[in-house]
Amino acid sequence: MKSFLKFTVSAIAGAVLLTAPAVAQAPAPPPELASIPVSLLVDIGSGQVLVQRRPDVPFLPASVTKVMTAFVAFEEIDAGRLPINRKFQVQPETSREWFAKGTTMYLTPNDRPTTKDLLHGIMTASANDAAIVLAQGYAGSVAKWTARMNAAAKSLGMSRSHYNTPNGWMDEGHTYVTASDLVKLADAMITRHPQLYREFSGRKHYFWRDVAMRSHDPTVGVVPGADGIKTGYTREAGYNFLGTAQREGRRLVMVLAGSPTYVIRDKAARDLLEWGFSQWHARHLFEQGQTVIEARVQDGDARAVPLVANREVHATVPNGDANEPISLSVHYRGPLQAPLRKGQQVGELEIKVGSLAPGKIPLYAGRDIGKAGPLDRLLNGIINLFS
Repeated sequence: MKSFLKFTVSAIAGAVLLTAPAVAQAPAPPPELASIPVSLLVDIGSGQVLVQRRPDVPFLPASVTKVMTAFVAFEEIDAGRLPINRKFQVQPETSREWFAKGTTMYLTPNDRPTTKDLLHGIMTASANDAAIVLAQGYAGSVAKWTARMNAAAKSLGMSRSHYNTPNGWMDEGHTYVTASDLVKLADAMITRHPQLYREFSGRKHYFWRDVAMRSHDPTVGVVPGADGIKTGYTREAGYNFLGTAQREGRRLVMVLAGSPTYVIRDKAARDLLEWGFSQWHARHLFEQGQTVIEARVQDGDARAVPLVANREVHATVPNGDANEPISLSVHYRGPLQAPLRKGQQVGELEIKVGSLAPGKIPLYAGRDIGKAGPLDRLLNGIINLFS
């Protein structure tokens, strides 16, 4: 019997439902996860959670905090506000406080690191001083920079996370995140800023002057397709990791937090990614930018807008369930109200494989829809009379 996707379509309050029976069973995860308090593995092409333990319980991120600092910098670079070759002044007090404090670039007041230098220091070496210099030099103060970090977190829907420091240095618990929120951050970093992500994530070594900096990423160069993102450790936080890998069109994002040793964390990270690729497979649904559905628009210069995804979309199916049927639902508040801009998020696609928890993929307006003019309203009224 061939695998299939059975469609039964109905429209209910802005949702389009495609339904099928449910019987899938998830494979058992790697045993190495047992001693790690927080774990999460998500296939971001389907939004499906493959493994989770305490995904919404806040924890101390340690240097994984620096991923948000890098993301804010990426946003500013791609918006044209932060030149990649801008040179930064190292304040004497910053050098005195952060020189050789944890992992650093050993920055001195005589140095003029560029944005590029600082981001390599932050993402490859986890340099604490680099994060402070970037924050102070661009925003004017650490407090103003962390306000940007929290604004970015809010915009990404990271509702259970808060940032009080740009580098994750111990701050009596004022900086905290959840695994679910970190997956949102990783997804946004990869999809919004792919070129910057490739430039600064997944490097094993970087040289700043005579300082050889190296990454502690346990998967890059070991797990095929692994390309980042960031480790973290303090005595209070334990050993953390936000990691990702891509193979054959599938990208997995993983969070491990609170591991008692780096040996346990590193083996769990490698085994979990391999498990995610070897025990599950993708059933292709939509190409990136392909119309998923046409949504009705009110008061627009067009009566409908295509809803599209900003990635290739698939269902993630356990191996051995090749014939597993899939159900899809498109949710949006309908009718959508004009005007709409291309790329504006307006809904989501829910993907369900059997009895497994559903995944959700954001959907965006596929083109601009302007406000209806008098002629548009007349034509739409005539069309509505005969439709």
